[in-house]
Amino acid sequence: MLFDKQTYIDRRNALKQRVGSGIILLFGNNESPANYPANAYKFRQDSSFLYYFGLHREGLAGVIDIDNDKEYLIGNDIDIEDIVWFGFVEDVRTLAEQVGVAESAPMPQLQKLVDKARQEGRTVHFLPPYRHDIMIQLMDLTGIHPREQRKAASLPLIKAVIDQRAVKSEGEIREIERAIEIGYEMHTTAMRLCRPGVTEQYIAGVLDGIASSRGCKVSFPSILSMHGEIMHGYPSPRPLESGRLMLCDAGAETNELYCSDHTRTTPISGKFTQRQRDIYSIVADCHDHALQVAAPGVKWWDVHMSVAALMTDRLKDLGLMKGNTEDAVRNGAHAMFFPHGLGHMMGMDVHDMEGLGQQYVGFDDEVQPSAQFGTNCLRCGRRLQEGWVMTDEPGIYFIPALIDEWRAKGINKDFIDFEAVESYKDFGGIRIEDDILITADGCRFLGKERIPYHPDEVEEFLAKRD
Repeated sequence: MLFDKQTYIDRRNALKQRVGSGIILLFGNNESPANYPANAYKFRQDSSFLYYFGLHREGLAGVIDIDNDKEYLIGNDIDIEDIVWFGFVEDVRTLAEQVGVAESAPMPQLQKLVDKARQEGRTVHFLPPYRHDIMIQLMDLTGIHPREQRKAASLPLIKAVIDQRAVKSEGEIREIERAIEIGYEMHTTAMRLCRPGVTEQYIAGVLDGIASSRGCKVSFPSILSMHGEIMHGYPSPRPLESGRLMLCDAGAETNELYCSDHTRTTPISGKFTQRQRDIYSIVADCHDHALQVAAPGVKWWDVHMSVAALMTDRLKDLGLMKGNTEDAVRNGAHAMFFPHGLGHMMGMDVHDMEGLGQQYVGFDDEVQPSAQFGTNCLRCGRRLQEGWVMTDEPGIYFIPALIDEWRAKGINKDFIDFEAVESYKDFGGIRIEDDILITADGCRFLGKERIPYHPDEVEEFLAKRD
């Protein structure tokens, strides 16, 4: 367990108070076979189960009976065959005691608890399931078909979990910064390896190995490509080419599931061309601008739009955009270059709590998601709070198919100089991303060391890599 027993007791008590009545089901994860039952993927616990119960063993579920002020840890004890193959594991009663849960029971007892609550007319709260084995178990327990379960999930529970998990404690921040230390090693290694002839897959494989060697894993499949204009450009066997850029978006996830997420864009030749430096400097300045604007009470929507306005002004200076900046941003013209949101919450999930429903994590009654291209990919818009962890990740991309479509249809022709943009269709893309903590009076970088990202810093770092 990352925290002491009292931490988990306090978290569950706070959850009871927020939800108010009924029983809460929190499912842990089971083993997930890769190709046959005995050959499983590396086990990863469900984030919300771990947050409230602190246990990494598979095959567990937590029940919180709010009305009767009882808590149960449900799961089957292992048998001697399991011990032969995997070693001794403490029984479920002992695990329950470790996290301050008074009652434990084998898995069949879960059906009895749910049936009793339903017979009494009490609400059975559960979170939206995302694994099919849990969906089947939930259908057996409640009779709700898997296709209806996300809709039937408890909105009071969803909102209560989001409110709790969004605000990070000092202990959680320390664990995130441990992930960031590993991320620092991953990214500086990628920058050192970035040179003509080295393959994308080789560098990405080294990054995976760094995370594994630190007892962790990557927080998502590493994005590493010369085609930075592809948002999820996964590594290919293609060798890096002189004169191009390598975009690397990667992070680490600690054993306690706390994550890091950084992006750097590196000139493969060791120096930026003038055209690359021009675009890169805009992205770096947008990244730094967000750090100046983000603070408690400020809408992340407004931070995103402020960055979009700065980007538009600077692209106008290069002759790639034109017209009134405010009108251009309102019409979403900047999204041809910047088709995603400025950042997302981060914590025990790299896109923190996204499985609970992005409309609840990042939005509220005051700020609703947009349907406009580009802005519809903004994962958070609501007012920032002290203790939130966000990613700050502006980017500029030249996506040939998108450029061709907008030009052919005349989309935002009053704000984009398509003739000038045409010569950038072989450019690729640039993104710079760091993890920030919202503090009482603003925000700050997370991590003890900052991965180089200002253009002069990058070239200076690359000059010393030999």
